[in-house]
Amino acid sequence: MLVLLILGGPRLGIIFWWIANPTRWDTAFSSVIWPILGFVFLPWTTLTFVAVAPFGNVAGGDWVWLALAFVLDITSAAMSGYNNRYRVPNYA
Repeated sequence: MLVLLILGGPRLGIIFWWIANPTRWDTAFSSVIWPILGFVFLPWTTLTFVAVAPFGNVAGGDWVWLALAFVLDITSAAMSGYNNRYRVPNYA
């Protein structure tokens, strides 16, 4: 799975992990909407949540891992916007 994350990114990792172990995803999330929203907006945070809280309970040092994943998601979104700023017409 680590190779999939490196080569394909977090969304590919989410798809393959869900196919390989759907029971873990069902126990980690109480509703189907949260994994879908996580897939679209915060893929690293979603993967980390399933890894550290397989039963949906986050405790202790797990918050640190979730915070790091959240920062990674926000940073990657900000950097992609910054790197594509010249594609906007009439950008100064």
